[in-house]
Amino acid sequence: MELELSCGLPPGPEFAELAAFAEELSYARAWIFDSAPLWEDPFVHLALAAQRTSRIGLATAVLIPPQRSVMTMASGIATIARLSGGRFRACFGTGFTARYAVGAKPMRLGDMIEYVEGLRGLLRGDTVTVEGTRQRMLHAPGLTAGRPVDVELWLSVMGPRGNARAAEVADGTIGPPHPTLPTARMVSGTVLEPGEDPRSERALAALAPWRVVPWHAAYAVGGTGAVDGMPGGRPWRSALEALEPEDRHLLAFEGHVTHITERDRLLFEHLDVKTMVAESDSIGRKVARLAESGFCEVMYTPSGPDVRRELEAWAEAVRT
Repeated sequence: MELELSCGLPPGPEFAELAAFAEELSYARAWIFDSAPLWEDPFVHLALAAQRTSRIGLATAVLIPPQRSVMTMASGIATIARLSGGRFRACFGTGFTARYAVGAKPMRLGDMIEYVEGLRGLLRGDTVTVEGTRQRMLHAPGLTAGRPVDVELWLSVMGPRGNARAAEVADGTIGPPHPTLPTARMVSGTVLEPGEDPRSERALAALAPWRVVPWHAAYAVGGTGAVDGMPGGRPWRSALEALEPEDRHLLAFEGHVTHITERDRLLFEHLDVKTMVAESDSIGRKVARLAESGFCEVMYTPSGPDVRRELEAWAEAVRT
């Protein structure tokens, strides 16, 4: 199976420029994240990227249904489909980080399936019942992409129940390999310079924003007991709770996958510096094995102070 190389980036001031850079590096697709408490609106940055690029695919990893009504989502998707000339793919998730960051739980799987089913009907031009009322896209000819709006709808489904139900509404998945649908794998990591120590200052700066996430997630879901049982978890948790005892959920995901807080530095000695952290030739072999495992696409999610360096090094490693 031929493996597509794509990248995943947060919606912010540099997204369109980085998407254009990824296009120069022959990445197949630039995926954008979605979390209202953490980043700017992804549809705005997708629109800017659509105007700055001509070939690279654009996608979302992942849109959070509770942040937008079904009709609002349909209109946004139709807009980017038009601006990108059919290069857009929309992927949805239940909103783990985005929901916990506002003190709520992720959306239920069944509700997400129902949401995407209604959305697909709207994009077809159907009249569908969503949110208790009959609705249809009423855009006049020329005011957005004509119906049906031809956009792939994917789901991010990490567990067996989600994987089993994905084929009901989805054209593909992010998660474990699906038996019938194309599947993308999201990965973080860094290409080491020849002879570079995986715990060098540069490598840790590039890795840390993603590699501290297990502690953030453990605390958000399991609280004190869960995070204290992890290496370095107790001092990290104590440093967080000393700041805002009443609003701890507002801090658990601070800087999520883009920045490192001072308390996150307490975890540096415990970070995973083995998974997708190697010199160029080794990274190339690791990525190739993902195709053998059934993935059709690998989405590389660079972080740290020099994202351009990470994108360029990863593209070179995968293609040599």
